[in-house]
Amino acid sequence: MALFWCTEALPLAVTALFPVVLFPMMGIMDSTAACSQYLKDTNMLFIGGMLVAISVEKWNLHKRIALRVLLIVGVKPALLLLGFMIVTAFLSMWITNTATTAMMIPIAQAVIEQLYSSEEKVDELVVDRADKSECQPNGNAKQLSATVLEIDLENDKLNKDKQARRLKKHLKLCKGMSLCVCYSASIGGIATLTGTTPNLVMKGQMDELFPGNNNIINFASWFGFSFPTMVLLLALSWIWLQFLFLGTKFKKNFGCGRKPEQKEKEKRAYQVIVSEHKQLGSMSFAEICVLVMFTLLVLLWFLRDPGFMPGWATISFNKGGKEYVTDATVAIFIALMMFIFPSELPSSTFNLGKNGRIRPPPPLLDWKTVNEKMPWNIVFLLGGGFALAKGSEESGLSTWLGDKLTPLQSIPPVAIALLLCLMVATFTECTSNVATTTLFLPILASMAKVIHLNPLYIMLPCTLSASLAFMLPVATPPNAIAFSYGQLKVVDMARSGFFLNIIGVLVITLAINSWGFYMFDLGTFPTWANSTGKP
Repeated sequence: MALFWCTEALPLAVTALFPVVLFPMMGIMDSTAACSQYLKDTNMLFIGGMLVAISVEKWNLHKRIALRVLLIVGVKPALLLLGFMIVTAFLSMWITNTATTAMMIPIAQAVIEQLYSSEEKVDELVVDRADKSECQPNGNAKQLSATVLEIDLENDKLNKDKQARRLKKHLKLCKGMSLCVCYSASIGGIATLTGTTPNLVMKGQMDELFPGNNNIINFASWFGFSFPTMVLLLALSWIWLQFLFLGTKFKKNFGCGRKPEQKEKEKRAYQVIVSEHKQLGSMSFAEICVLVMFTLLVLLWFLRDPGFMPGWATISFNKGGKEYVTDATVAIFIALMMFIFPSELPSSTFNLGKNGRIRPPPPLLDWKTVNEKMPWNIVFLLGGGFALAKGSEESGLSTWLGDKLTPLQSIPPVAIALLLCLMVATFTECTSNVATTTLFLPILASMAKVIHLNPLYIMLPCTLSASLAFMLPVATPPNAIAFSYGQLKVVDMARSGFFLNIIGVLVITLAINSWGFYMFDLGTFPTWANSTGKP
């Protein structure tokens, strides 16, 4: 399965079905046990989160949020870059990284093109004024003709040089904007449990391999650790991309000491965002409903079991110390509401259909839309990963692998985490990030048990490192979308992505050894991680 996932000889989801056939035939697990791995609590959390994300996309709520933030930030070069990064990262926390990038890249390109065309118009206006001032009649016709010819030749040369510089600057800004969007989509996905699929793989593997972990990984605990990590990584990425594509003249990048023509150029680009926002019109009833549902979902996730105080699920749905409600329950509940709530404000007038019957207003979400946009292959991919982890445990493969990694016990835990993060970040450049986490996490869990290291200390940072796919267009769909617009070369992405990978690994290592260390009590080997049940 590892070989097929790495080479993609078959579609990833098809490879994920191998355990259903092979495990029963090899005597590892019976068919019922193998099949039950394919629709676990984590799969339902993914489905529920995706249903809500699809409804947000359907009613263009994500686009409204994006344009509103860009109107606030403005179009000064450095702030424009930051604005697109913040918006993209925020949206990718809730909807898929691919959908976020596909929406944001065209908006970014439209703004950049407007900046370029405005600069051309401003320059033409300046040249025309200069020509008129220098061609005032002050001599005979021959002298005037010679002066005009000399000015034209000089202006042609200057215009060509200026146009070449302007085109080079424009291309550089296009590259920076495309990379900032695709990188922010990957970075933003690490902040929430449902932000990207590797996070859900981590949650599922923890529950599968350590069933007594007391739900240590949930939406609130993941957010508490990963959100600060994401913010720090996003800020450093912004500084790096600004240095790489805007230069070191930070005052100029922030619009300090702008010339009148520069203000005119930015004003025209700002109008592009304004017109895009106006096209959306005022918020519809459906958009308001989706926004309320989405906000309710996030609040219910946070307050279900926040950790520092009893949550609503702990108080109301806890019997004998067993939690009956999980994050998946909340996600499916809100998703069901999307199918029930109408998309139009009910009124006293009735709409009649072709058959004369009263036509009810359509719901916020319908199954046809879900079928078109739901990535069902990920559900099978998650299930195949859980089945593979369970089969490794049942067959004794996990224990064998763990024993082989015993020599690592002599290495400091900080070095182990750093080396493993670098390895996963390198591996994910060539392989699907879901496949990477699916393959590595069971092995890392076994290793942690053998060397008596808290499994979260290596599983959590390695999961985040699987999202650091910045170097190659094939590494992740957001990179491929940005690359498809034509301004980028592989060397551009590799050069900026290599250093960003190093920054990402260092930030994640810092996070797991600082606030993450105390959040999850990583200095002790927990009882739930001990296969013998001993502390």
